[in-house]
Amino acid sequence: MTPATNTRLRQLTQEYQQLAARLREGGGRERVARMHQQGKLAPRERVERLLDPETPWLELGLLVAYDQYDGQAPGAGVITGIGVVEQREVVVIANDATVKAGSWWPETIKKILRAQEVAMRQRIPIVYLVDSAGVNLPYQGGVFPGQYGAARIFYYNSIMRRYLHVPQISAVMGSCIAGGAYLPALSDVIFMVEGTTFMGLGGPNLVKGATGQTIDAESLGALTLKGLARPVPAWSVRGLTA
Repeated sequence: MTPATNTRLRQLTQEYQQLAARLREGGGRERVARMHQQGKLAPRERVERLLDPETPWLELGLLVAYDQYDGQAPGAGVITGIGVVEQREVVVIANDATVKAGSWWPETIKKILRAQEVAMRQRIPIVYLVDSAGVNLPYQGGVFPGQYGAARIFYYNSIMRRYLHVPQISAVMGSCIAGGAYLPALSDVIFMVEGTTFMGLGGPNLVKGATGQTIDAESLGALTLKGLARPVPAWSVRGLTA
């Protein structure tokens, strides 16, 4: 290796490290601070607390969409990777709520599908840390269509649950709307933080506009909603930071 080549490699490595550090900040420090004010953990803090201390973490797709959408979609709004929980390798998919409220871009679908495929091929559990506003509507034309559109996520959910018996655990960490609610609903078990989390096809404003009924998020889509049929076991957790 010539000195010029070595210098160039060092320069590229430094550029990548700087870019990766910026992407790991997600939507920025202000949005992280806002989550802290709401009593929530930042997305990467959630992943860090989930994983066993001082164990390997292999992140997948950090650079996805970094050069698209004028830089508004770092990591495509989702963190995916392979880590260790209770001394067992698992796949982790965590919505980054600091990026457009964790909504789904077209590239978000690709990252989630890739992570699910790793879990299926390796037969290892998958943990979803869900905090998503659903599809990013201005880009829905690139989210739904095609064989590998958003619906394939839920197809993989069903395949893992019924045929492959790959454990799927969802922790609902915030408001989960539309597609963001389907994913945990098709898991094997759901954990929800009381007073913080919400699952539903639409929020209170949509209900108000469609039916005229006034209802709060807790009553509409929380675990405590009376008369809710639950094919998936769900537990409410009190006193924890989401």
